[in-house]
Amino acid sequence: LAQRIIQSEVPDNLLSRRVIALDLGSLVAGTKYRGQFEERLKVVMKEIVQAGNIIIFIDELHTLVGAGAAEGSIDASNMLKPALSRGEIQCIGATTLDEYRKHIEKDGALKRRFQPIHVQPPSIDETVLIIQGLRDRYEEHHGVEISEEAILEAVKLSDRYISDRFLPDKAIDLIDETGSRAKLQTYALPIELKAMEQELKKVSRDKELAISMQNFEEAVRHREEEERLRKLLDESKREWKKNQEKNKPTIGKEEVAYVVSKMTGIPLFKLEEEESNKLLRMEEFLHKRVVGQNEAISAVARAIRRSRAGLKEARKPIGSFIFLGPTGVGKTELARTLAEFLFNSEDALIRIDMSEYQEKFTSSRLFGAPPGYVGYEEGGQLTERVRRRPYSVVLFDEIEKAHPDVFNILLQVLDDGVLTDSLGRKVDFKNCVIIMTSNIGTKLIQKGVSLGFQSTEGDQERHKKEEVLGELRRSFSPEFLNRIDEIVVFHQLDKTHLYNILDILLGELNLRLLDKGVELEVEDDVKQWLIKEGYEPLYGARPMRRTIQRAIGDPLSEEMIRGRFKECRKIRVVLRDGAPAFIEQEAMAGV
Repeated sequence: LAQRIIQSEVPDNLLSRRVIALDLGSLVAGTKYRGQFEERLKVVMKEIVQAGNIIIFIDELHTLVGAGAAEGSIDASNMLKPALSRGEIQCIGATTLDEYRKHIEKDGALKRRFQPIHVQPPSIDETVLIIQGLRDRYEEHHGVEISEEAILEAVKLSDRYISDRFLPDKAIDLIDETGSRAKLQTYALPIELKAMEQELKKVSRDKELAISMQNFEEAVRHREEEERLRKLLDESKREWKKNQEKNKPTIGKEEVAYVVSKMTGIPLFKLEEEESNKLLRMEEFLHKRVVGQNEAISAVARAIRRSRAGLKEARKPIGSFIFLGPTGVGKTELARTLAEFLFNSEDALIRIDMSEYQEKFTSSRLFGAPPGYVGYEEGGQLTERVRRRPYSVVLFDEIEKAHPDVFNILLQVLDDGVLTDSLGRKVDFKNCVIIMTSNIGTKLIQKGVSLGFQSTEGDQERHKKEEVLGELRRSFSPEFLNRIDEIVVFHQLDKTHLYNILDILLGELNLRLLDKGVELEVEDDVKQWLIKEGYEPLYGARPMRRTIQRAIGDPLSEEMIRGRFKECRKIRVVLRDGAPAFIEQEAMAGV
């Protein structure tokens, strides 16, 4: 408004006006006695009325309510009300919606004297123009050059990936932080100058030591050396600073993407090259840990690629899946592997065990207890974890065990990607992958155990899947299932799958042993024996883990505690008398 008045871009009756900011903090500061604040405010009001051409601007307008109030005195809002109603004072205030609701709406008389105007966040194009206007200040402040593509990337990435703040603020902060990072990296003192500084400190210490020992000749020599080094260091620093000012670092879109990656935990930098190659080989990565579930892995990979390419619906989560299948076939393992693939850590998996939500009253624990109940201030077990880590894989384990009210809560999450917690905060799920696992229809999948439990193909397999989905539809409401991106049926594991699973489990055991400097080599006949002992089609891969633990892990740990393998670099597992046995190889002394 002030700029437009200066540029004469306002109606004639506003051309003579002045916009003046009123600092309420300065008005209150130092008022010791009753009436001092009122006196100051009266002087300000009198000056405004006499001038007749002043529009006052009060930032954080909610501070007007209660400002200067004490026992027997009047606060600022009550003093201004008469002048505002008579039109003697024209005032513009700025505050947030929450503060307006808490402070100003409660005072009906004050609320009537102000016309509320909702200021919406600017569009992406407007934000670009705003940052272009601020570019010179940030370039001067950080000593860098900000490219046009960096501005466009900052606006685009902040709008897409930083969800709890608004434009232009988050885009400006992103440019500011990227500039700060570039400055800190570039303006680090070179090693030669650091070495010179250390040498100067050493000479200074030697001089002080010589003085304390009353060796004045030595002290004079050290002082001359100190002066020479200080002069040389100052000249070198001046020369280095001149070069730095000439060769300013340029901020590009990769630098901006790197900062967003650090803020959000999602890998964005160099998306065009290594990240895109990684996405194309996603199935290969997932197959390393999840065996025999091609359909499930393919469905998940398609959803992730769609999201990373920017083709998913903006509001909805990255993907929502229901995994159906018997126990031990890799449903939870696929969720863990996906968390590691997307966010480079299994810690990005938020696991909610739905057996804890079987009662009606427990459903509120997901988003927080209502006002008046214990734990109201603590927030929800789901909403708080997603708010702190918005880029994650959310796993609802054993979903069929939850109370039906839980599914009603999840409807909004699956459709709009938003859930409001008990404190009224909106928690964004649009950067989450939502996975629900269930054992519904397990008995239908397990039909055919008597036939060797081989996976059937063609019409019989499709018929079995349709029966499982029919069972699912009978258990869940249509509006819930209609919001799921993909329902994936996991197949029963057969013996061919178990060979791959065995290699994965033995590899995990070997990694733990490598930390102790020992390598494990398992012979093929031992593997055959383990598969024979650990193959239980009804229970999937878990019996195999227990068999390895019982047959190899337990006896090996006992032998290691006895000190048998202290000098050993390699342990070979062979089959003797129908059970695994250990042979020492490559003893330390022989290497």
